Amino acid sequence: MRIHRDAHGIPHLRAGSVLDLARLQGRVTATDRGRQLQVERLRSEGRLASVAGAAELGWDRFARRVRLDDTARRSFANLDNSTQRWLEAYAEGVRAGGIEWHPWSSLGVFQVQHILFGTFGNKLWRAHVERTLGPAALSWFANEGPGGSGSNAWTVPGQIAGDPHRLLELPGIYQQIRLACPAFDVAGLTFPGVPGVQHFGHAGSVAWAITNAMADYQDLYLEELREVDGRLQARGATGWEPVVTHQETILVRDEDPVVVDIIETARGPVIDGNLSLRTPARSEFDLGFDALLPLLHASTVDDVADALSRWVEPVNSVLTADSTGRARQLTVGRVPQRDDRNRLVPVPAWEARHAWQPEWAPMFSSEVTTAVNANDRRPDTAPHGVDFAPPARARRIRELLDLGVPPEKIHMDTSLPADSADAGRRMARQAALARAVCDRPELQPLFEPSGYDPLFAPWTDPRARIGIALDGVLAGLGLDPAALVPSPAPASSPSSPPGPASTGPASDVPWGARHLLYPLRLPGLDAVVPQIELGGSAGCVLNTSSVPGVSDLCWRGPVARYVWDLTDRSRSRWVVPFGASDDPSSPHFLDQLPLWASGELVPLVTDWELLTEEPVTVFAEKLPGLGELTMIRLAPATHAPVVHSWVIKERNRFWGMAEHSVADVEEIYRFVDGLDSHHAYLLLLDGEPIGVFQTYEPSQDPVGECYDVRPGDFGLHLLLDASGRELPHLTSAVFPALLRHLFAEPGRRRIVAEPDIRNDRMISRLQREGFTLGAEIDLGHKKAQLTFLERDRFEGAEG
Repeated sequence: MRIHRDAHGIPHLRAGSVLDLARLQGRVTATDRGRQLQVERLRSEGRLASVAGAAELGWDRFARRVRLDDTARRSFANLDNSTQRWLEAYAEGVRAGGIEWHPWSSLGVFQVQHILFGTFGNKLWRAHVERTLGPAALSWFANEGPGGSGSNAWTVPGQIAGDPHRLLELPGIYQQIRLACPAFDVAGLTFPGVPGVQHFGHAGSVAWAITNAMADYQDLYLEELREVDGRLQARGATGWEPVVTHQETILVRDEDPVVVDIIETARGPVIDGNLSLRTPARSEFDLGFDALLPLLHASTVDDVADALSRWVEPVNSVLTADSTGRARQLTVGRVPQRDDRNRLVPVPAWEARHAWQPEWAPMFSSEVTTAVNANDRRPDTAPHGVDFAPPARARRIRELLDLGVPPEKIHMDTSLPADSADAGRRMARQAALARAVCDRPELQPLFEPSGYDPLFAPWTDPRARIGIALDGVLAGLGLDPAALVPSPAPASSPSSPPGPASTGPASDVPWGARHLLYPLRLPGLDAVVPQIELGGSAGCVLNTSSVPGVSDLCWRGPVARYVWDLTDRSRSRWVVPFGASDDPSSPHFLDQLPLWASGELVPLVTDWELLTEEPVTVFAEKLPGLGELTMIRLAPATHAPVVHSWVIKERNRFWGMAEHSVADVEEIYRFVDGLDSHHAYLLLLDGEPIGVFQTYEPSQDPVGECYDVRPGDFGLHLLLDASGRELPHLTSAVFPALLRHLFAEPGRRRIVAEPDIRNDRMISRLQREGFTLGAEIDLGHKKAQLTFLERDRFEGAEG
């Protein structure tokens, strides 16, 4: 296993198998994004308040009520065995990096990023509008809400490019990574905590990218509950039904614990008051993770389509293209078929017409040559959603493509440049209009308390919703903007956090001086972020969102940009807003921020020789009374001198290199290093070298010609030399630790060793560790004693 990095610290990983690669990805993610992993796992389990305090109690309460951790566990149990093993391997890697992690934690953190990404927040808002202003007012706000997107993706022959838009979080929501093994070589963007590459990837011969399809796949139900004989019941379409209930306790740092009632009806968990939430993932305990491994193995657009046919949620629009020139546009995920009223507001659980039909809505797939996805209403998305982005962004991208504008210029296209005073005046007037509209007496009922959990305020805050849908509200009320704000408007303070904007004297300050980057920080992250002036707005391709009338600060925008070149992957490029690391002391914490702000991209380095290799801790275990045993890949040029100093000793004569020079040792291990079936490692104790450990596939080694190799056989060689150090019983501690490491791979059924028949000391050691003797064999360069250790025998002894 090998870790390489480019100049920006982006990890490029290589391993000999898919599972070893998953372990390595987990380990590297724990190193690069360990703080983020810890926070997101606690969020998924509803336990963040235990370390971050009462500020996180609202989220923890919601996570418990909506059953995130339970959904993750049950969905993991339903996965294919191959996907389970893959997630288990990733979890082993994360734990090896010192971070607590479970195989289902990946499903949990994925839900954290997407449970509020759907549509139920919009339904809360519509219910409030309908209740306070009447049904006719719903059309005024028919626009993507705060949970929507500003994402773009397009494909032209030989290329896919785009930029996903979400909340700008520090550290970033996406991690750049490259994953290579004999089965695939994929570069792309992954969610830290989730193995593989999910939404944006380039596999050499095929690439893919997604945007939010704006589909409505989450339903809210009004539940009528009653208690009978101490048990809760819910009124369903055929009468009263049993309800699952229990209580959970949330620990809160520096405060008293909080008890939460967990209630789940036949529709789904009750998340607020009497509202239950039904989602495809919870209804079938399936998040679609069985799509992720086949996606990594994809080599054509048909492979991508087949892999993503297993996808569940969120529902995505996909563009995929391959090196043959083919491209496809897909809609993937599960959308329930039900009454149209379900799409708008919470609906009565007891009315049969609101129940989900047995079959999911059919998904779209079509061959294309050129296509643009920008969260807009299109034939592939219209049947599945209600609120879509206005068509202007998609139309503008098509215009730029027709003009031959390069992708980097398309990413940054805007009519509101950061250095423009005119843009500043225009947006100041927009903010003043929004504030004036909020003060209109016709809208004051909107400002009555909604009664919803404060966690949902981004979806139910009237000022924000009016600012986002300002044109629709003006039209709905029949108001003339010029009559409301006839003169230049005051500017909002550049330092104001999201909230009611402060006002000041009219000014000709450029738009960027007020439209400043304002990322959402990880709890407990203490870092200084430079002041970044941004152009763009919600209506531009450069969709750096703020909320008119609330704040000019930018808290939402492109969380990555990418250009996938299908004719030559080395011409591909990418960037994220901040950097590869979540450690403020790392040079790669913010090193991509200037590039992101100016629209530049980082080259995707495909030549391994142009990357910097770093030592990989393949395995680590504390040895009581001795220290920490670690294993790293043996680097021939670096480690040949120390290995040579060992092998020339008389006590190590059976290693067979007593007459070799340092150059000979380096040459031998360079040969081993080039094999997929043989691997050499350096063993260290508290950072000091103590030996060489080699592994091999018997079927690919001369020893395999001397006995009947079984599936699951795996060979080893071990040389320990800690001369000059007082390390009692070193071999007795190291050998079992190495065997535990080898048997951690479920496919390994039997360990094979073949010491020189004269090496009585090693043969005796193997027997003490549980190995049984086989035949004596002639390997040409030595006569050897075959020995075998069965997994069952080892596990029985360990037990």
